[in-house]
Amino acid sequence: MGAAEDEDNRWPPWLKPLLKEKFFVQCQLHADSHKSECNMYCLDCLNGALCSFCLAYHKDHHAIQIRRSSYHDVIRVSEIQKVLDITGVQTYIINSARVVFLNERPQPRPGKGVTNTCEVCDRSLLDSFRFCSLGCKTAGTSKNFQKNTKKSVMAASEDSQSGSSSSSSQVGDRKKENKKRKKQRKEEIVQSFIPSTPPPTASNYRATHHRRKGIPHRAPFGGSIIQF
Repeated sequence: MGAAEDEDNRWPPWLKPLLKEKFFVQCQLHADSHKSECNMYCLDCLNGALCSFCLAYHKDHHAIQIRRSSYHDVIRVSEIQKVLDITGVQTYIINSARVVFLNERPQPRPGKGVTNTCEVCDRSLLDSFRFCSLGCKTAGTSKNFQKNTKKSVMAASEDSQSGSSSSSSQVGDRKKENKKRKKQRKEEIVQSFIPSTPPPTASNYRATHHRRKGIPHRAPFGGSIIQF
C-alpha cells in the first residue's frame, strides 16, 4: 500500500484522469449549441471533458485546452509546463506553437539511422529526450515499470514468419512455372508426332483443276436429205 500511495503522490491527481479522458466528442449538456465540442479540462474538478459553454461554471478554476494533431491529443507547452514537469518529453512545433502529446504513438519499427527511441513505446526521438508523450513519462518513470521486451521478440518472429512465408510462396511459384513448362513441352512433342496435311503437288493440282474435256463429236452432214 505504501509503495502504491507513493506512486500516486508523484503526480498531480488530475494527470492520470486527463490521460484517460476522451476529447473532441459532443457535449451531452449542450448538444444543441454551436461549437459544443469537448476540448477543455478542469484541473480542479476532474469531472471530464468540457465544452466552451461548460466553462461558465468553472470561472475561477484552472482549465486547460486540448488540441489535435494527426488525430492525437496535444497540449501547448506554455499551458502544461506551469502545472507539470515535462522534462524528458519531446516537444513538437505545430501551427507555430510548441506542444507535447498526451499519450503514446507507437511505431511498428524505428526508421533507418535512428539512435534514440522512447523508453516505453520505441517511437523515434531526438537524442536529448527520453519519452514521446506525457503518458509514456508517467509509465516509464514508475518504479514498477518493466519495458515490454516481447514487442521486439514478436517483431523478430513476425519478420522471420514473413520471410519464411515469402520464401515458401516463391518456391510455390517456381513449382507452378516448372509444371507449365513441362506441359508446354509435352504438347509440343505430341504435335510434332501428328502428321500434317501434305501440301498440294503440281500433279494433284492439274488432276483436280485442269482436267481436259473429251474431243467433241459432230453429227455428219450427209446423213439426211431434204426433199422439196
